[in-house]
Amino acid sequence: MPGTEAAPAPGSELALLIEAAEASGRIAMRHFRHGPKVWDKPDGHGPVTEADLAVDRMLHERLLAARPDYGWLSEESTDDPARLSARRVFILDPIDGTRAFIAGEKSWSHSLAVAEQGRVVAGVVHLPALQRTYAATEGGGATLNGAPLAVSSRDEIEGATVLANAAQLDPKHWAGKVPRMERHFRPSLAYRLCLVAEGRFDAMLSFRGTWEWDVAAGDLIAREAGARVTNAEGRPLVYNAPVPMLPGIIAGAPSVHAAILAQV
Repeated sequence: MPGTEAAPAPGSELALLIEAAEASGRIAMRHFRHGPKVWDKPDGHGPVTEADLAVDRMLHERLLAARPDYGWLSEESTDDPARLSARRVFILDPIDGTRAFIAGEKSWSHSLAVAEQGRVVAGVVHLPALQRTYAATEGGGATLNGAPLAVSSRDEIEGATVLANAAQLDPKHWAGKVPRMERHFRPSLAYRLCLVAEGRFDAMLSFRGTWEWDVAAGDLIAREAGARVTNAEGRPLVYNAPVPMLPGIIAGAPSVHAAILAQV
């Protein structure tokens, strides 16, 4: 019966994602800083390049050939409702940070995850222009280029370093005074989560609706490094929803996360 097969071992699942992410990087780097063709998506959903589409095609062919019973959810593919009945589903963004890619900046990524019944069990965020590969399996810890990751040890919000765009620190989002935090920015949400996992920043947040493919892999990587990750309402993130959008995201060192959540 469909969906009754034994799940692949975590290591084999992660190896599949890493190999696919590295193949994505080879395709993307052929277009990077070489004037790729760019189109605007309908309804103001941002730009897409020929590199995004080429990576998406390769991933669809490669990953579903390896796991034909899995569902598929990608930013650059037409949504197939069949994913909702699949036990496991690939959730991915062929290029997260497309605007940065177009601008010739290096902080874009390939974000690939496998979710099972709403939770992410394996994830990879690969930044080929920076030669960084973040990876995690559920219960297996998180790594950067094979080295273990650990979240920041900061225990207070005042002075914390946070990755967010300026709009997220608008007083309308906060109860009382906006906390005194040091704001930084990276265009890729997946990369922001990984930087929190690495301990280079204390937290990241977005109160806007957040597409699942932007954060699925980074969510697992951050949690496996010791971060707490929830939606903007404080609930755990659940994936493969009929409308695959989360009500914002907050990730950080546990005490910093708790302080942020208490003040929004």
